[in-house]
Amino acid sequence: MTDPLDFSGKVVLVTGSSRGLGAEMVKAFGKRAAQCVVNYVADSEDRNKSDADAVARELKDPLVIECDVTDPSQVEAMMKTIGEKFGGLDILINNSGIIRDRTIKKLTLEEFESVVRVNLAGTFNVTQKAAAILRKDGRIVNLSSVSGQMGLFGQANYSSSKAAIIALTKVSAREFARQNITANAIAPGFIDVGMSKGMPDEVTANFIKQIPLGRLGDAENIVDAALFLCSPMASYITGHVLNVNGGFYMG
Repeated sequence: MTDPLDFSGKVVLVTGSSRGLGAEMVKAFGKRAAQCVVNYVADSEDRNKSDADAVARELKDPLVIECDVTDPSQVEAMMKTIGEKFGGLDILINNSGIIRDRTIKKLTLEEFESVVRVNLAGTFNVTQKAAAILRKDGRIVNLSSVSGQMGLFGQANYSSSKAAIIALTKVSAREFARQNITANAIAPGFIDVGMSKGMPDEVTANFIKQIPLGRLGDAENIVDAALFLCSPMASYITGHVLNVNGGFYMG
């Protein structure tokens, strides 16, 4: 029997894959024989590049690309490079995102727009430009959040961006269906990696009390969801939001 999680011959791009969930996802696909593209955005200390190179060392013949997902010209150039090296793209995971928490009363317009620009406009830019190289039977997976479903305190910018990603995912599912490309979203809850990991202990403890399974999730929970949605097992699932949150939100 063919292994449904064997991604041999598939080309995978995970945006924002220099660290955190993105890094874990791209490494998981690499371990399952996919050809992987590691993406990072430049920073003043070159930390993102260093982290991306470290991730790439665990992959076979990877492509590492610096690209700011908010810049359409950079995104277009990234897709051109992927197309030239691999001939196309099979799996796109829109993972890039930032967080800048502040209550509505204190949130500046720049703080609101900066988060929406990266999280939402970045997802749109990459999806739009990827259309030129996405192959038939491809997969798009967008990272949303439980915050986009519930509207968490202090996250007017983040919640808005992640809620909009759900809508964008559904539109993408309809528009890409003609190429038999599915588009789905994963909505993580509180995961013990990345953004959730920086919460104060008392905040973390308070949220854990509200999670029926009584614990934070881990990166593997999100990775497994992505692997499933990109596998043949999910070929008839599109426009769906897969909640991975321990029961924190059951809508």
